[in-house]
Amino acid sequence: MKIVVIQGPNLNMLGLREQNIYGPMKLEDIHTQMETYAKQSNIEIEFFQSNLEGEIVDKIQECMGEANGIIINPAAYTHTSIAIRDAIKAVQLPTIEVHISNIYAREEFRHKSMIAPVCAGQISGFGPFSYHLAMVSMVQILSEIKAMQEAQQAQQKQQ
Repeated sequence: MKIVVIQGPNLNMLGLREQNIYGPMKLEDIHTQMETYAKQSNIEIEFFQSNLEGEIVDKIQECMGEANGIIINPAAYTHTSIAIRDAIKAVQLPTIEVHISNIYAREEFRHKSMIAPVCAGQISGFGPFSYHLAMVSMVQILSEIKAMQEAQQAQQKQQ
């Protein structure tokens, strides 16, 4: 099984920008922690970061047939991108939206997510630990899908 982690604009600046909101941890450190959990769970993981909306859309589309699930922090595009929303909906892969900060405790314009309605769930406000929670959740979702597929195959063999 493979999970693709997609990081949106300015997340490459973690550890440097607004530490009072996002904390001191760098994106590479978050990815290292996610990699450790993925290895423990026998999951392949791939990371992608872009500040460009079109590149994020392209990466989501590339996941179709290549990945089993997506974890995405669309960052500022959360509140504005119909294109990212449509790409997630089109690929029909389990997707979890992640945010380091609690977007609902911040400026009002951050309270609306264009992405959340097409995702399996949203995790926000737990700092970098939000990514770990997303990994645990995605592994559970993928395990449930696999179990359901195996049960359907077993049922078909009996017929």
